Amino acid sequence: QVQLVESGGGLVQAGGSLRLSCAASGRTFSSYTMGWFRQAPGKEREFVAAVSWSGSRTYYADFVKGRFTISRDNAKNTEYLQMNSLKPEDTAVYYCAADPRSIATVQAMGVRGYEYWGQGTQVTVSS
Repeated sequence: QVQLVESGGGLVQAGGSLRLSCAASGRTFSSYTMGWFRQAPGKEREFVAAVSWSGSRTYYADFVKGRFTISRDNAKNTEYLQMNSLKPEDTAVYYCAADPRSIATVQAMGVRGYEYWGQGTQVTVSS
């Protein structure tokens, strides 16, 4: 029972930063596991980061550790992905995802483990 809308994508130079936002509607948002995925041209959709309903547990793909930070503000029904030190290989469509199950459960299933998805926002990093 949640709808997701991503925003904040755009064109940046290598080394720059962007903050993606995912606005959620639904009264049960605070109890949902939230995640970010991305899909580059010619590649499969891949996991980027996830955060538990309380914000106490996070997971990151190895290729973004130390550069990206996932967070959520349940009072605002919003999930964020702070993206620093961007690289050209980060270019992709970024998707917000949500699921009512625990983060451990949905992470075990990967891209197939999330019930709700946003429409995606384009991130392009130039060199």
